[in-house]
Amino acid sequence: MIPMRLFVNKVQGKIDRNLYGHFSQHLGRCIHEGIWVGKDSHIPNTDGIRNDVIEALRKVGVPVLRWPGGCFADEYHWKDGIGPTDRRARMINNNWGGVVEDNHFGTHEFLRLCELIEAEPYISGNVGSGTVQEMQEWVEYMTRDGESTMANWRKQNGRELPWKIKYFGVGNENRGCSGNMRPEYYADLYRIYQTYVRNYDGNETYRIACGPNEDNYHWTEVLMREASKYMDGLSLHYYTIPTGDWSDKGYATGFDEQGWFETLKRTLRMDTLIVQHSKIMDVYDPKKKVGLIIDEWGTWYNVEPGTNPGFLYQQNTLRDALVAGINLNLFNKYSDRVRMANIAQVVNVLQALILTEGEKMLLTPTYHVFDMYKGHQDADRLLLDYESPDYTYGQESIPQISASASKDNEGMIHLTACNLNHIESATIQCVIDGGSFTIVSGRVLTDRVLDAHNTFESPERLRPTTLNRAELHEGILTFTLPPASVSVLELR
Repeated sequence: MIPMRLFVNKVQGKIDRNLYGHFSQHLGRCIHEGIWVGKDSHIPNTDGIRNDVIEALRKVGVPVLRWPGGCFADEYHWKDGIGPTDRRARMINNNWGGVVEDNHFGTHEFLRLCELIEAEPYISGNVGSGTVQEMQEWVEYMTRDGESTMANWRKQNGRELPWKIKYFGVGNENRGCSGNMRPEYYADLYRIYQTYVRNYDGNETYRIACGPNEDNYHWTEVLMREASKYMDGLSLHYYTIPTGDWSDKGYATGFDEQGWFETLKRTLRMDTLIVQHSKIMDVYDPKKKVGLIIDEWGTWYNVEPGTNPGFLYQQNTLRDALVAGINLNLFNKYSDRVRMANIAQVVNVLQALILTEGEKMLLTPTYHVFDMYKGHQDADRLLLDYESPDYTYGQESIPQISASASKDNEGMIHLTACNLNHIESATIQCVIDGGSFTIVSGRVLTDRVLDAHNTFESPERLRPTTLNRAELHEGILTFTLPPASVSVLELR
């Protein structure tokens, strides 16, 4: 029996709904086919956007969606993606597969998608190959009302009123694919570019600077020292790779117990990265004005055999569900500094929530975890006290349990818990300190097969079921987590 205590009246801060954000890039079949099929497609759509994807993203409660990249963002010139689609400039997607990008999905189409799924747009601007003027004009085009060259152009293209664009990224991975810059150089560029990301007509922009990859603490040090007073957020990217080897990352399915354990061990490194980068940020920003924006995270494997290696298409299994649950619990834990996170990517790429194949669509285990956890969005994070037993495999050990809890504005408690151990179940006895609750319900995502996943032939092979072994009696909640599982319990 694992002891746990939940303090209902000890609020640790607000869990920003944007911790449950998503990322879409012009990469493989994420945009084309995954989201955009065009207005003339036989696949049911609204203004060219797939209806089944719209419905699924609305249901899971996507709070914020990042676009157009990724590495693609710093080769993207926004003026190529507006106006009549048959007149838009075509380009080669140099980063992802060398395929032709027709720019039929541009600014208007992306912002229409955000309206349809009720998500805040997060735009990534082009610093790597773009100019200050180009970025300034894009912001003006989207957000300025009244009379101006860019505002008039927007109106001519069918949008009379400006959009509200809260989140704007000034470049992406400029330390790598978007310029191979030194942090000192990028910090100066950031200071210049962000000056021209202006607030027009009541639109208040949250400016996000390109941050470090993994444990590049020097980058964080320089950016915070030289530019923190000009930024609202600093990004961080970290991908979970089972082998730790970018040249051979391992496969999404067919892995053994070692592959299961190693993946979960590596994803737990996110805890250390958040803590260490936050320590540096605290030196220059002790009041935590600047948010840590983890706008790319998730699993990255070798592509599925027979698919374009530049399309990053991979299956999604129970193991990915655990990765999602662990990271979301961590983001909740550090929500005083982490203000947004965007899993990569929403459809058909890397740790996708949705996979499509022509007219067909399926929901992945990762999708189900986001659906199970959505009660945490904008809820009060509660103090949850527990000591996890070790999960040992071979000569290494990691915590067996990952958990977090919150209280929503209706007083409902949401407790999410992952059992990382692939063999042993975990029975937890949780004392509810404060509040009076009489009803408990729960759902669990689990399977005896570690690489269980959904296919187009069997799209509901893995989905949440009722967590039967949960009891609430005289302020004590007792529940059992099956091996290799993600669960959510709700107390009323």
